[in-house]
Amino acid sequence: MSGAAARAGWRIGQGLDVHAFGPGDHVMLGGVRIAHDQGLVAHSDGDVLLHALCDALLGALALGDIGHHFPPSDPRWADADSRALLRAVVGLVRAGEYRVANVDGTVLCEAPKLAPHVAEMRACIAEDLGIDRGQVSVKATTTERLGFCGRGEGIAASVVVLLQEQAEEA
Repeated sequence: MSGAAARAGWRIGQGLDVHAFGPGDHVMLGGVRIAHDQGLVAHSDGDVLLHALCDALLGALALGDIGHHFPPSDPRWADADSRALLRAVVGLVRAGEYRVANVDGTVLCEAPKLAPHVAEMRACIAEDLGIDRGQVSVKATTTERLGFCGRGEGIAASVVVLLQEQAEEA
């Protein structure tokens, strides 16, 4: 982060990601492998929740988006574990002298059913962010069979984060 004017006690970021269904036997969501009759088409593991979280964190810091930092044109990121991408972004948060105050994410899909996996998703995200699970909210909803998610063509996720400036040590 450059310049005193760029500093702020609190910063908010939001992220959105979408991937289409394709061949496969599982989806990755929130760092959790969930059995499904399809996979997600993506350059990495296609974890829309973690991708939206990365975008929210990067946006809060005004550092662009996940595609800028991990471009799909770069073969290093082929089939990448999105948890590793998230941990790299968390390094940027810490380097900017911020910490994550809380995360609120919503996954939009008709299937698979996510309720049985939400606690594990929250735990994975909290671990990667270095925060308490109580600071991480993950929700799932359908689109009442409307739009591409409702037609079962893919999954979307939206995430909002709040960052707090770390206090200087005396």
